This record gives sequence, structure tokens and C-alpha cells, in this order.
Amino acid sequence: MSINTFPEVPAVEKLNDQTIYDPNRLLDALIQKLHVKSDAALSHLLEVDPPIISNIRTRRRPIGAVLLIRMHEVSDLTIGELRTLMGDRRKKFRMGMKYIKPEG
Repeated sequence: MSINTFPEVPAVEKLNDQTIYDPNRLLDALIQKLHVKSDAALSHLLEVDPPIISNIRTRRRPIGAVLLIRMHEVSDLTIGELRTLMGDRRKKFRMGMKYIKPEG
């Protein structure tokens, strides 16, 4: 067994027993709310390259904080509403230790 083997990540990640993470639901809701016809048009409004939207749909890329804020700016949906649309129902978001700047 190799040291660098990682378990496969399931295609659907459960956040809790009742909620399933699905970024496609968020992207589809934005397309409908913003009255655009495609992912390419959505990427243009969000000012990101089209492959970013494609990678989010195929779960090769997460929806980062900067993109979530941009989605909020163009759609007037709250961050909470956007998170709910993608299935994230956590009350708080906690950053891992690698993101906390050490004192000193």
C-alpha cells in the first residue's frame, strides 16, 4: 500500500443527513434569476473564465469565497441564500488551522 493513496471522494458530499451539496442547483438558480441562457453568459456576468463554471459543475473546483461574493453582487441574493441554494446549511463556517495567520 502506498503512503500517498487517498480514499476516493464520493460524487455527492453530504453536509448533514437531510442536505446534499449540489453546486449545480446554485448555478441553475443564478442563470434563471439573472435571465441568462448559458454557463458562458453566467461566467461573463461573474467576470470569470467559462472553464471555472464548468469545473464547478463537474466538482473539480469548489465555489470559493471570492466567487460567492461576486455572485452576491450580481444577483442581490444574500450569502446565506446562495449557500442554501447549493445545499450548505451550516450555521457557521469555520476555517481550518492552515488559514489562520500565526501571531508574531
